[in-house]
Amino acid sequence: MTGAAVMTVLCALALAREARLERAVRRRVPAVWGGGPAPRDGRDGPTAGPTVAAGRRRQGRRGARRGDGIRGGERAAGGPEDGGRARAWLGALGAAMCVAILVGGVPGVLSGLAVGFGTHRWLMRQRGTQAARLAEVEVRTALAPAGDLLAACLAAGAGPRESAEAVGRSLDGPVAERLRQVAAELRLGGEPAVVWRRLAALPGAEGLARCMERAGISGVPAVESASRIASDLRAEQARAATARARRAGVLVTLPLAACFLPAFLTLGVAPVLIGLATGLLGHT
Repeated sequence: MTGAAVMTVLCALALAREARLERAVRRRVPAVWGGGPAPRDGRDGPTAGPTVAAGRRRQGRRGARRGDGIRGGERAAGGPEDGGRARAWLGALGAAMCVAILVGGVPGVLSGLAVGFGTHRWLMRQRGTQAARLAEVEVRTALAPAGDLLAACLAAGAGPRESAEAVGRSLDGPVAERLRQVAAELRLGGEPAVVWRRLAALPGAEGLARCMERAGISGVPAVESASRIASDLRAEQARAATARARRAGVLVTLPLAACFLPAFLTLGVAPVLIGLATGLLGHT
């Protein structure tokens, strides 16, 4: 029993540490996806100027208030974070109870605690991976419409900053948030080479960011380039959707094969084998 108590305390401490790390990561997420202040690099300081820094501070405060409101609404409504944590805890508890019942005794309790802790960690890791994958899919899905709108604004005679501001105001999501951030920094005098790197930090947006950066620095017409990049992004999105559909079709056939293969063997193959065996045994 002493070993079980020690194991329980260790598992509780490990779970508390993991929860604390998860809260720390969740606080840093808005800064990554555009909800908080923009990330800094070594070349921002002397070129951006105090007005850009002040604008970033104001934008960071607005992003923090927006993020607090979203998180507060999720907490009040019992959002997806609470549901994911509850499912992880229920899965870990179910695995621990099954192992404890099957093994029995003190070894069963110890094994159940170990299995429950491992199951909880695996489920939380899978949840984090799935959330990151969904966020990347959301960004890549929004890039093609944003590229088309940027090309339309450029074709109408607007500059890169005005185009980014108009598209950022007309769309929602991380891409629109990053475009609004880029437009605000350019309006406050930020360097285009540094500012457009904020957009390039999003997955799949490197080509579009380089195109807009060249248009802002050298004045090269970027309508055709932006349209071509948007078409490429849309084609890549269609290929990814086709690959996901094919993979889903393959995964769907596996349960069907597992269900129908035993029935086929029982109803189709087994009678033939029994008949052949009966005939051979009768002749002998």
